[in-house]
Amino acid sequence: MADTHKPVRIGVYPGTFDPITLGHLDIIRRGAHLVDRLVVGVTTNPAKEPMFTVAERLEMVKREIADVPGDVTVVDFNSLLMDFAEREGASLILRGLRAVADFEYEYQMAGMNQQLNDRIETVFLMADVSLQPIASRLVKEIARYGGAIDKFVTPAVARDVARHLAQAS
Repeated sequence: MADTHKPVRIGVYPGTFDPITLGHLDIIRRGAHLVDRLVVGVTTNPAKEPMFTVAERLEMVKREIADVPGDVTVVDFNSLLMDFAEREGASLILRGLRAVADFEYEYQMAGMNQQLNDRIETVFLMADVSLQPIASRLVKEIARYGGAIDKFVTPAVARDVARHLAQAS
């Protein structure tokens, strides 16, 4: 008798999500269709100065993905990505690409990650053409100078950014 138990495919989508953008949401929605369970991992990059705390970003991401179909969870992590992926039981890491510059960095990271654990694949998704120029770093810069960010983030995230900037003043 054949084993009808199908293994669960788990993917992780790591990022700082500071703040979460429409580009991130596009990758999460599309990535959720590729796996049985998608774990969105919120982390802090020591090279970046975050606008929001990890707790604030966790809540923001959870709120923004509430309507994404499928089994999608949001957790924080502060470790090597491959250790996090292994801890979550993931067989793939999901990464979004916007431009050629992203590819150079992501290609190098994928190669290093493969050296650390060759059982976990990295899968790249191209951002939707209309969302390719969006980067959290640029969203924050535009907002700091009083520019409109509503084309790049949801209305709720735009309010979060405005509130944070008002409190920082």
